[in-house]
Amino acid sequence: MPGDSVKVAVRVRPFNQREKNANSKCIISMSGKSTTITNPANGETKTFGFDHSYWSHDGFNENEDGVYEQTSNHYADQRKVFGDLGQGVLDNAWQGYNAALFAYGQTGSGKSYSMIGYGPNKGIVPITCGELFKAIGKNDEDKKQLQVTFSMLEIYNEQVRDLLSKQTQRGGLKVRQHPKMGFYVDGLKQVAVRNYGQIEHLMDQGTVNRTTASTNMNATSSRSHMVITIRFKQVFINEIGESTTKTSEINLVDLAGSERADSTGATGDRLKEGSAINQSLSTLGNVISALADLAMGKKKVLVPYRDSVLTKLLQSALGGNSRTIMIAALSPAAINYDETLGTLRYADRAKKIQNKAVINESPTDRLIRELKEENARLLAQISKAGGGLATGKSEALERLLEENERQMRDTQLSWEQKLEEAKQEWEKSHMMIPQSDTEWNKYPYIENINEDPQLSGVIKHCLHPGQYVIGKAGNKGVTIELRGLGIQGQHAVVCNTDERLTIKPAIQAAKILVNGAFITEETQLKHCDRIVLGSSSLFLYVGFPSHRKTPDNLDKYDYNFFQTELAEVSGLSEGMLMSPRDGGSLSYDTSAALRVFQEYIDLLPKIEEANAMSQEMKKGVKFEPEVKNLASHDSIGRDLEKSVIVKVTNEDTKQVWIWPKPKFINRKFLIEDLYMKWSEGDSIDIGQSQDPFWDPPEDIFLGSCHIWLQSLAYCMAVDEQLEMHSYHGKEEAMIQAKIMPCDSKGRLLSDEALVLDPSDLLGKRLDFVIIVDHCMGVKWVRENSKRGVYCGFHFYECQDLIRSKTVHSSNNPKFNFRKHFTIEKVAPDFLNYVQTHAIVLELWGTQCSSAASTSPKKLDVEQEADIDALKFQLEQQLDEFESLKAASVKLKKENFKLRQHVDKLKGALQLAKSRPRSAPDKREGKDNSRDPIINRVAAIHEVGGGSQESLKSVSSDTGVTLRHSTNSPLNGGSLDVEIAKGLKVFFRDVRGAQKKLQSLRDLGSSAQLNSDNGSLKEAFQSQQTLIKETEEKLSTCVVALKETMTTVIKRKRQEAGE
Repeated sequence: MPGDSVKVAVRVRPFNQREKNANSKCIISMSGKSTTITNPANGETKTFGFDHSYWSHDGFNENEDGVYEQTSNHYADQRKVFGDLGQGVLDNAWQGYNAALFAYGQTGSGKSYSMIGYGPNKGIVPITCGELFKAIGKNDEDKKQLQVTFSMLEIYNEQVRDLLSKQTQRGGLKVRQHPKMGFYVDGLKQVAVRNYGQIEHLMDQGTVNRTTASTNMNATSSRSHMVITIRFKQVFINEIGESTTKTSEINLVDLAGSERADSTGATGDRLKEGSAINQSLSTLGNVISALADLAMGKKKVLVPYRDSVLTKLLQSALGGNSRTIMIAALSPAAINYDETLGTLRYADRAKKIQNKAVINESPTDRLIRELKEENARLLAQISKAGGGLATGKSEALERLLEENERQMRDTQLSWEQKLEEAKQEWEKSHMMIPQSDTEWNKYPYIENINEDPQLSGVIKHCLHPGQYVIGKAGNKGVTIELRGLGIQGQHAVVCNTDERLTIKPAIQAAKILVNGAFITEETQLKHCDRIVLGSSSLFLYVGFPSHRKTPDNLDKYDYNFFQTELAEVSGLSEGMLMSPRDGGSLSYDTSAALRVFQEYIDLLPKIEEANAMSQEMKKGVKFEPEVKNLASHDSIGRDLEKSVIVKVTNEDTKQVWIWPKPKFINRKFLIEDLYMKWSEGDSIDIGQSQDPFWDPPEDIFLGSCHIWLQSLAYCMAVDEQLEMHSYHGKEEAMIQAKIMPCDSKGRLLSDEALVLDPSDLLGKRLDFVIIVDHCMGVKWVRENSKRGVYCGFHFYECQDLIRSKTVHSSNNPKFNFRKHFTIEKVAPDFLNYVQTHAIVLELWGTQCSSAASTSPKKLDVEQEADIDALKFQLEQQLDEFESLKAASVKLKKENFKLRQHVDKLKGALQLAKSRPRSAPDKREGKDNSRDPIINRVAAIHEVGGGSQESLKSVSSDTGVTLRHSTNSPLNGGSLDVEIAKGLKVFFRDVRGAQKKLQSLRDLGSSAQLNSDNGSLKEAFQSQQTLIKETEEKLSTCVVALKETMTTVIKRKRQEAGE
């Protein structure tokens, strides 16, 4: 019927085990035909309407046979989905319409479960086939013949592979275009089938071939599209022997994971969407959008069917002669919000598409006659033109002629002959099955694990007693052949002796992981051990029958379990995030933490594959996953959300790049394109600008530290030696930084400028300088002496990075950076800023281009120069070491005197508060004359004048309260002034000791540290530690005194107000 809209249904799956352990929240809700998604960040909802909304998230139980049984009317099981969708496909086929059903959604959203099913829970495809043959079996009409053929293909990297054929064609099967038939796959195997059992066998065969191909091509199922085509013919013979054929093509399409079409992968990348792997889904999205625009009445819209193999083959299903159904699979977890929302929008556009389906019915004799006539016409064109036709056009005409002849042979060949050919193929394939099911119950074996559950457990290797060599196919002595990335000629040796099975690397370069850990020697395997060979060949070991348990629960060891285990072993769950596999608590918001963890483990196999391809193509580039902690850049010190990045290192030139996850995924598509050309023997000699392994040099974030600005609110100087930490919390360098109050000309202020109450700065001018002297022990430069570093920071309303000069070829760079800041009038917002914020001092690394990389000969000369410089530095440090020893002894004496100084000052201040000015104690005055500190406090009182009245001290359990006498004014020469002056004297005296400490520290930091200095370096570092501890104690004393005196003043003011 013309004008049919594409029917769209959505289905939400249950939580997977990882999401259950993390207590993930469901963001999908359904009511009738409406589906609502909730944004976990802000609670906003969006509602979409579809032809069907299937709730399969909960409301079911699993019975003894493994079948999911409905326990709630809200739950939609496989039969419910088939009844609404699959039955419609069958009804259209019987009427002679073409039909198409395709599943769309992100990887792991349940597409394959809806289409194929899992175990006893069969999906739409097998149920549809089964019901078709049930109906065929009921046909008892002699003059009505029903014929079914089956084909199964896979599209990966714009190449078509026949999954029913074990022979592979280089470059894949070709997609041709016929004037009447449209696009078709040239050479695709069409197998005649007589019952559902044969279809099941063919699907199993196709699944095995698909699994093997996914290893060979480095293509998991999430990156490839699978298309099953059932061609159903109804041949009606009339009384005079003429026949009429009613034909229907049913296309059942399981699309690749929708996240592969995410255009953000190329954002900011100089190589934008260049991959053929990513092309099909991107083009499918463009086709659906264009068809939706046409349905909305837009004119002159070009539908880009020809831009990809997938859209060519789906042309009739999308906007053509077909009745089409789309099922969109949804993930319920909050961590997949963006992907799920994208799927809903995609499905919402698809429902606007209008198809024009017609019944495919024509007399068989007329069809043959038309084909013969067209062949005669083609032959005439070829013979008439002779050699005048262009080569391409001549080949096209010849291909059309061959296809017409093939169709005539198929039409004239009897159905019985086709079935006999299929029977012979069936018997031949059954004879090739090497092992019976009973062997799995007698001996241990290994079975493959795939990202797609449908492809897991498809390949099994039974391990009889004896020795097996696992290696790359085609190598001598290999008994178990693999073709995955990173597989060596002879990779592993497996021995089965006396109910003990062991595995060991066959050569040193062979990569083998058991339960996530690398092994380098013979290791005994236990039942349910997880094995990784090379980069992506995953196997589960099923032990001896006596070692197995009942039940074994082997299903839990799926692809996610493998990847989660690898992430845990890599250390992600220790210090970065708590792994959700075991239900552990996470370090911050659960949904955010789970999202980062899932991104990390999803990235691990891709990085392993990229490293393996780089190694095989001898590119010398290494990829490493990292977790970026945004708290490293936050001036308030919050524990912000983390994100996954990839560190890329060229091990030859030592260049480093940091790629965000989307950029890495886009580059990996391009790397796979390059690898496929290389594996097929094509040249991969491309320019640097097109090389996916290369980027122009970029500055690399090394580490940061926080310098809190609170001291600036009191006009106190900050002089710190701080550790610069990377995203991982590792120390990258030490840096010397100062924040010093100054006057308008940049001259540093004395202690007289100290402010006890920050609000006193409001409305006043404030000048200060930020000084970054030098950095020590920069690992970035140690690794490559040609590199450079600079430091930078953001301050207040300055949007641009304030940065120092770049210093090259020194792991102890001297920046000599000084920046003068002036605040004309201190406003409340600025005062709040300095009291709550920090300067985030960032260290960045620079690097030279690969073209300027050094040659081995030049490196030797530079190394000799470095050795000479090191000798000179060691001689200097020997002299400085003696000076440090003397300075250390002097420092200890100074510390002792300083403690005495502080104690005396405290006593003097207490004495000043407790004794009236009008009646000094002569005996105490006598003592004071002998004590210079008390004399200085007394001098402060003399400066205050004799107009002050006596003070009384009232002791209490809670402290000391200072009170004025009743006839003493508060606004003239008060105790506030005296205490403030006393504090200034204290800070001035202490400053002398601090300056001596600073001099000693400056002497130490001027030394050039080197990792080869041995005991000299250790002694030097111990001196540095001693200095740092002493200064910290001194600073603590100062802060404590300041807080105590400020409290006293505030308390006195409050009492005076009463």
